[in-house]
Amino acid sequence: MKHNPCTFKFFALFFLLIISSFSLKAQDGKKDLYELRVYHIANLKQGEVTENYLEKAFIPAAHRAGVKNVGVFKPLPSEPDAGKKIYVFLPFSDSKDYFRFQRKIKSDPKHQEEGKTFIHAAFDNPSFSRIETSLMQAFETRPRMALPKLSSPKSERVYELRSYESATERLYHQKVKMFNEGEIDIFDELNFNGIFYGEPLAGANMPNLVYLTAFENMEDRDAHWATFSDYPAWLALKANSEYDNTVSKNDKRLLRPTSYSDF
Repeated sequence: MKHNPCTFKFFALFFLLIISSFSLKAQDGKKDLYELRVYHIANLKQGEVTENYLEKAFIPAAHRAGVKNVGVFKPLPSEPDAGKKIYVFLPFSDSKDYFRFQRKIKSDPKHQEEGKTFIHAAFDNPSFSRIETSLMQAFETRPRMALPKLSSPKSERVYELRSYESATERLYHQKVKMFNEGEIDIFDELNFNGIFYGEPLAGANMPNLVYLTAFENMEDRDAHWATFSDYPAWLALKANSEYDNTVSKNDKRLLRPTSYSDF
């Protein structure tokens, strides 16, 4: 059977147009792209080296590269991973901004110099154990991150990072819909200080959604959740059978910002 070369050219061009259209839509800057890094720390020395790097080299370099509002958090002493992890949150306006940042930070001589102890650690004396990373796109109804409105000192604040895992992709999309069509609005009404709501594009526990809220202190956090559990709008929303069985696992982490975190 003989194939018409014009047909191949037509489909090739059609395919390229589709890819280009998708790329432009993905990078049009309408929704944030978030990176959440988790540095796994094996001992006290690694924690000191990593924190010194983040404070003195990484965050200043991120600011020079145009990335504002870098969050750095550590688990509360009561958490099972206390002293074992450091969480770093990076917001980008789109995917182009994300890849631009990667290039800039690698080529920043000041970053290389100020972070040399961390960057050039010996193979048998590493600065950290592992780095866990997830990339997320912002929710449709919350396309940009928001800084929390808190008055307490950072040493008292409680940030709550939650991941809601779903058994299937269909149920995951239903849970995202539940957030977009009411749950986020309830958080806003109750002043939960929602910083970001993200849909992971790459990560360890997909399908899942991730969000971060902030409170003045632990008492404030507990009071907010007590109000939420009996809030009429929430009771009505969760009674909708459309959202049954959408969460198979609720993984939460209580964190505190470091003194050098941007928020």
